Amino acid sequence: MGEMTEHWGMWLYLVTFGLALLVSFYMVSIVRQIALKTGLLDRPDGLLKTQKQPVPYLGGIAIYLGFLVSLSLTVDFQQEVLAMLLPATLVLLLGLIDDIGGIAPGPKLIGQFIAVCVLIKSGIWVQISALPVWADILLTVIVIIAMSNAMNVIDVTDGLAGGIAVIAAMMFFVVALHNDNHVMAMMAVAVAGSVVGFLRHNFPPASIYMGDAGSLFLGFMLGALAINGQYTGIHSMGLVTPILILGIPVFDTVLVMVIRALNGHPVYFGSPDHFAVRLRQLAWSVRRVVVSSYAVAIVLGGIALAIMYAPLRVAVTLTVVATIFLVVVGVWLSRVPMQRGVQAKVGVVSPSSPAKEMPIR
Repeated sequence: MGEMTEHWGMWLYLVTFGLALLVSFYMVSIVRQIALKTGLLDRPDGLLKTQKQPVPYLGGIAIYLGFLVSLSLTVDFQQEVLAMLLPATLVLLLGLIDDIGGIAPGPKLIGQFIAVCVLIKSGIWVQISALPVWADILLTVIVIIAMSNAMNVIDVTDGLAGGIAVIAAMMFFVVALHNDNHVMAMMAVAVAGSVVGFLRHNFPPASIYMGDAGSLFLGFMLGALAINGQYTGIHSMGLVTPILILGIPVFDTVLVMVIRALNGHPVYFGSPDHFAVRLRQLAWSVRRVVVSSYAVAIVLGGIALAIMYAPLRVAVTLTVVATIFLVVVGVWLSRVPMQRGVQAKVGVVSPSSPAKEMPIR
């Protein structure tokens, strides 16, 4: 009986993934037409935005609908599901408003904070036994808001943020299976499936972008999945696992913040400091940047999962090796010379007119 239940559970995961993929794939065409009719377009500027023609936003709506519909048909909306779905929807709406009319960094951050408060009020937050409750809650706020914006930060080139989200979601799916957490596993595969359906239209050259609605939603969901996992069954080094699973967005966020701080630029304004932009400066094609990023994300995710199971000494060694690799790559990328035209165009942004992250297509 146990084997039959497990077998049926795997089929249910596949059905959830497939439904999310199909709904998202179908909805992309609809929301794309809406974006074209309403003028919600990302227009080429001849500098970083080098696509041949304007590309519509709103892909995040298709991702969200694929996620929502698949879960509606396969999962009971118990408290744990609603606890993540409600604040994630608030973040999606916040991003949608930003896509349509733009939001200054302050109000945008407040909106994200409110969404995290809803998540915490629903009983979901980081739980580290060595920390007091207030520290766990503070860490939850930091992790979720940082992850939401980290996915927004890496959404600067076709297919990058979406592919990284799929890889991370599938890694968290493995973690959920390890923890015997059926609900989190279902939510992880729903995220992955909905983004795969969108990626068919977003992989270079993209015909639609996910916009802030999509990147903030995915960042929030990945952050929530991260804090719901249990990683320290063997040793405390397991706490490194979610950081490495989310290694690409974490790396890019840290790289951007450090470079902007060293150059005296506000960290919350757009500038061409992303690793994808710097690799393009080295004459890498968009596809090479994206596929290489996928490969690194898979390797980091594999190391992250290995750390959960490996003996402590091996886990420490893997963590040190991964950290050294990321630091070396970060130093190398920070030394890539940027074109003066790019720096003059988006390196400094007027505080009275906050800029979104500048994509490179």
